[in-house]
Amino acid sequence: MPRHPYRRLRAPQSHLPEVGISEEGNIRSLHLGSPTIQSSMNLDHPAELVLSYSRAMMGWLLFAEHKPQHITQIGLGGGSFARWIDAYLPDTRQTAVDINPQVIAVARSLFELPFEGERFEIVEADGAEYIKVFRHNTDVILVDGFDGEQIIDDLVSETFFENCRAALSDDGIFVTNWWSGDKRYRLFVERLLHIFEGRVLELPAESHGNVAVMAFQSSPKEQNLDHLKKRADKLSDVYDLNFKRMLADLKANNPNNGKHFYL
Repeated sequence: MPRHPYRRLRAPQSHLPEVGISEEGNIRSLHLGSPTIQSSMNLDHPAELVLSYSRAMMGWLLFAEHKPQHITQIGLGGGSFARWIDAYLPDTRQTAVDINPQVIAVARSLFELPFEGERFEIVEADGAEYIKVFRHNTDVILVDGFDGEQIIDDLVSETFFENCRAALSDDGIFVTNWWSGDKRYRLFVERLLHIFEGRVLELPAESHGNVAVMAFQSSPKEQNLDHLKKRADKLSDVYDLNFKRMLADLKANNPNNGKHFYL
């Protein structure tokens, strides 16, 4: 298939990055203000998580005792999480929040989003503000907020982390996508550790330097590595993701004594 050139679609508001679309073979990608790919979709298998960072961000399933009732996404992008959740967690309600109306319009028209209704809603809003509407009643928060160049400052502040913790249910999990090459990366992790009282795990993506960072409202019930290996085997079959690799990478990148994590 020929490669379609990256093209920009002018944003209606000058302070928001322009949305661009590119296609290569059967992969359609969304860009924000630069050629950097923010989100990709396999046109033949829309629910597939094409980018390695998006797969890593599903690592929280290793620690979830129950399927979540509600997931909040901050940053819709091309809707990768929305499609995956719709396919693999069909009973989970999801709210996707994005500040950029053009991103929402492009995702709706070009990225095969789930039907919008009772189980899936899109909200045009500042995610850092919108998260305040939840009070211990969302089970998972997925944050993927880049402006085309770097993480959005409002999504790495202690205030934001505090608001996310207040939004999460008793066993809720916060997951964010950060770039390990950002010189502020360790500062962000320290802030998260402070707000979530040390219950944080870092899961590097398979490529490109992204890291899925997870924070837990309360200590996960299962932290035994042998038990988690068995869980990873089952999850890999159910969700068609390599949880065995994720668990190995979690073990290699987080404090543990070879038998269990310290959360």
